[in-house]
Amino acid sequence: MLGAKILIRRATADDAGMIARAVAMAIGDEQTLRRYCGEEYLSVLQEIARTELTQYSWQSALVAEVDGVIAGAIVGYDGARLEELRKNTFAIIEHRTGTRPSIANETEAGEYYLDSVGILPDFRGMGLGRKLIVALCDEAFRQGHERVGLIVEQDNKQAQTLYSSVGFRRVGERPFFSHMMWHMQIERNFGSDKFAK
Repeated sequence: MLGAKILIRRATADDAGMIARAVAMAIGDEQTLRRYCGEEYLSVLQEIARTELTQYSWQSALVAEVDGVIAGAIVGYDGARLEELRKNTFAIIEHRTGTRPSIANETEAGEYYLDSVGILPDFRGMGLGRKLIVALCDEAFRQGHERVGLIVEQDNKQAQTLYSSVGFRRVGERPFFSHMMWHMQIERNFGSDKFAK
């Protein structure tokens, strides 16, 4: 796809299907998805993405297009709003599955949280993940946030390398879905000139 036209833009409610797929890719474990969101987990995630003021809402997402085709998405929000966003997210899951999830907090006040990023298989290797991450960080810093944080599987070296290449560094560990994840952050003063590359 040499010479392809790449566009990173704010998501709309019509992008809920891509956002749901990106969240599912980010979680990565189908058994975990089924445990928390039921057998129809993509449908549940799509409803969450279509709904305002949820963790995966289109309001908090950016999408990548390649030659007009949606190829990936990223979701992020102010960590201070996690409880507010989870309330609506968990209400949808409970309505759809009959059970309310219990998940450790993956973020907190003081960081803008990169929750999920995912690229469709046919579009991987084009740098879209990096472009989405940079765009999300730029957006967070423009809004006045001092740092962007994320968690990543400790054995996912490829993702860690990607995040490190943008400027994220490990700052600790966080429990998530019953195991420990690396907590990584990037500071505002890292310099947005790197993001333009």
